[in-house]
Amino acid sequence: MAEKADLFEASASAIGYVYQLRKALHLCVERYGRGIDWSVAIEAGDDIEEVSKDGTIYYQLKHRAPGVSLTDASTDLWKTLRIWAHAIANHQLDLDETDLVLMTTAELPSGSAASLLQPGAVCSRDASGALKALTAARTASTNRDLKKAFEAFDALTEKQRQRMVSRIQVLGRAPDVEAVGGLLLERAATAVGHTYASPFLSRLEGWFFQRTIRQLRARDVDAIGGNEFDQVFTDYRNQFRPENLPIDEDIAGLEPNVAMYRDHAFVRQLNLIDLGAPRVGRAVRDYMRAFTQRSRWSDENLLLPGEIGRFERRLVEEWGEIFDDMRDELGDEAAEAAKVAAARQIYRWAMTQARGRIRKECDEPFLTKGSFHMLADDREVGWHIDFVARLMSMLEPTEARTG
Repeated sequence: MAEKADLFEASASAIGYVYQLRKALHLCVERYGRGIDWSVAIEAGDDIEEVSKDGTIYYQLKHRAPGVSLTDASTDLWKTLRIWAHAIANHQLDLDETDLVLMTTAELPSGSAASLLQPGAVCSRDASGALKALTAARTASTNRDLKKAFEAFDALTEKQRQRMVSRIQVLGRAPDVEAVGGLLLERAATAVGHTYASPFLSRLEGWFFQRTIRQLRARDVDAIGGNEFDQVFTDYRNQFRPENLPIDEDIAGLEPNVAMYRDHAFVRQLNLIDLGAPRVGRAVRDYMRAFTQRSRWSDENLLLPGEIGRFERRLVEEWGEIFDDMRDELGDEAAEAAKVAAARQIYRWAMTQARGRIRKECDEPFLTKGSFHMLADDREVGWHIDFVARLMSMLEPTEARTG
């Protein structure tokens, strides 16, 4: 039973972290479009700290199972009060410029301190009544686990307690982690349409989580500002325009084990023209990145029917013009050195000058270069004038053994 309880607590804690990240991202998305004079940070002043020209908001988040209530004696409530009271006592929180928000998925019982601290638009707010209820609960409670929370509350002067409670807003029955995900998906659909909403949000969340990790690990990394978020959000949105496709940073940074590709046909083609090891390594890298990116696009249904085929046809036709010109220039009696030199020129053209793009604004170099290597692997294109015959002589024994 103890092991199951530990697993439950660990799972709840993990969900709490995801909830914190998603809610912080949701705050950024909500602020997006209203200007750039704001910032959001996690685990800075509080679970979430939002700073704008209007002041600072500290958010405490509590993700609880359905049916849980935030009573006057709740641990969630008093641990939150402890954090804020401690910050006030140590002059780390300026109540004149800071609002305190407790956001919980729990219910707020009628007449409870939490219910009396809801925003005025939700109910008849009564900060004085809430303070009386909290004071009564503190006096009546015998919960040893809340000893430090009570001590922090008691350490404040009466005026400080009044001012603290007056700045608190409690938001009950808040959207849970899945509901916040749904809200984010709605905003993503508004930005890029329903078809691309999920892959767009996946990339935005991935960036936000990595950016938050950097902020948490390095003291000199600033909070996520409105200007930065505006640039990132706009860039991702532009990648999902009809003229473009997203290029993913995790794929753009892939580095392969070149030895694993040494028997691939496209590598054998490069060996035919005596390409050096560094250039072969770059070719393998581009091949792997293009293959992986194209596969992800396909898995996410980001490609139009037949789009890859049309893209490859353009590459093959453009290559064919150059290759046939080389064939005419070399003639039938060319020496091997001349063949290799001509093949290197074609390869250089494919890697630096080829114009083919899958979409007009999708201009990532590894995509075109890697797609050429994918075609070379299928023997649809080649560099050496005799690449077909030579590949057959090299590959047929291997294919016969594997067959």
